[in-house]
Amino acid sequence: MSRFLVEAAGLTLAFVARLVTGAQGHWKGCPPKAEQRIYFANHQSHLDWVLIWAALPRDLRATTRPIAARDYWTSGRFKHWLTREVFNAVYVDRQRVDDQDPLEPLAAALANGDSLVIFPEGTRGAREEPAVFKSGLYHLAQRFPEARLIPAWIDNVQRVMPKGEVVPVPVLCTVTFGAPVTLQPGEDKRGFLARARHAVMALRPRLPS
Repeated sequence: MSRFLVEAAGLTLAFVARLVTGAQGHWKGCPPKAEQRIYFANHQSHLDWVLIWAALPRDLRATTRPIAARDYWTSGRFKHWLTREVFNAVYVDRQRVDDQDPLEPLAAALANGDSLVIFPEGTRGAREEPAVFKSGLYHLAQRFPEARLIPAWIDNVQRVMPKGEVVPVPVLCTVTFGAPVTLQPGEDKRGFLARARHAVMALRPRLPS
């Protein structure tokens, strides 16, 4: 398929995602900027990375790659084409194979200069607060200190794609981007991951009193 048709498909999907979800990006701690970034967010639905991708300006979408579970997103011809050609996803294996480093595909993308969208929980969590972060974010921060670590909170996505449903339910969604988090010299894994998780939780919309 020609590059023109792929780009047209991407624009159409971004439009549809915003139409169905009303996805809005709120930049509270940093502006959208053409620099290498690792966006890390809470994880509630298969649509999470689509919402973040749609909330980014068009020029940033071209260099920002979502992480996609290989077994799920390559299981059908259309899903495979969509994630490969339109989103340029980085496929990861949810089941570790032999001595394979699960971070290798992510590291290769970052070494190539791409930005990433990741979900440090590793699996879908509760709406109220994310589960404890796994160690991948810490190791990527160590290996690629030049990449800016941007926390994000996705709100209302569970009502867009409830578990077990196939057709998205129209609802207003927001993606709030916070201030960059930096791995401090000598900071241990546990402390950094707790601080990164808190940065995501701090972006949750306040409920009316």
